[in-house]
Amino acid sequence: MGRYLAVLNPAAGGGRCGKFAEKAVARLRDAGLEVDMAETHGAGDGTTIAREAYAAGRRDFIAIGGDGTTFELVNGIFPQAGVDAAAGGPGRVTMGFLPLGTGNSFLRDFTNEGAEHSIRAMREGRRRPCDVIEVTHREGVLHYINIFSLGFVADVGALTNRLFKPLGPTGYILGVMLKVLGLRARSFPMSADGGPQDRDPVTFVSVNNSRFTGGKMMMAPAARTDDGKADLIRAGRMGRLSLLATFPKIFKGTHVEHPATTSSQVRTIEFDLPEAVDVMVDGEVLKLWPQRLRVLPGAMDVRV
Repeated sequence: MGRYLAVLNPAAGGGRCGKFAEKAVARLRDAGLEVDMAETHGAGDGTTIAREAYAAGRRDFIAIGGDGTTFELVNGIFPQAGVDAAAGGPGRVTMGFLPLGTGNSFLRDFTNEGAEHSIRAMREGRRRPCDVIEVTHREGVLHYINIFSLGFVADVGALTNRLFKPLGPTGYILGVMLKVLGLRARSFPMSADGGPQDRDPVTFVSVNNSRFTGGKMMMAPAARTDDGKADLIRAGRMGRLSLLATFPKIFKGTHVEHPATTSSQVRTIEFDLPEAVDVMVDGEVLKLWPQRLRVLPGAMDVRV
């Protein structure tokens, strides 16, 4: 194993992440791992730190925070790593996770023990390949390892981040309730794997690399992080009452059984959107004009 760079978001989990980070890293060092620390102070810092570290030859990273911290690191690394990393070349990276005092939806695919599981995985040198998904949009390229959503899910995420983020999962539920009041189906024209274009109105569309989102919500129950495919969850038109009745089922993954919902596996998606839209990606809400999505199979290793 190389020398790790641990990137800490001290504000994650209401500040709890910053309080517990040194102790957790000390446990890794006691096990013989070499770990350097870098701290973020605002949005985008993780991307800058990872970009500069990767350019300097660093290949082993630890995200100390939630899904947003990992998202920033991945987006600092992959514009440089790209095809070389996916092919197993010298640009290949490993990513460990220490979600101290905050959620990590991606890690929940592998464990319910959070940071304790991650610490053991790194101390034991465990790794497994993980797909990375690349999204080309009008202004550039981004990468993610968890979830990319359009429609109702992104709308709820935007409202929650603006008004209820400190409340955690409870805040997300409040966002759901408010957005249900203004529910409307919209068209997001797209074609998957070269197939016919889908222009039918939907409640939301979600393209998933892993199963969970928002902590314990199992958006894509059949998703696997290493199968070279993304799980496309498409929820067609739903009325307010139908959506409210279906929403709680997401915690068990049975929402995909709704007759308006379909689930399929894809490798590429071509978008034909007329304008930029709100997009929820790995817990972050961005205004993007997506053009193309593709899976980079096994593009990095995760310490799980």
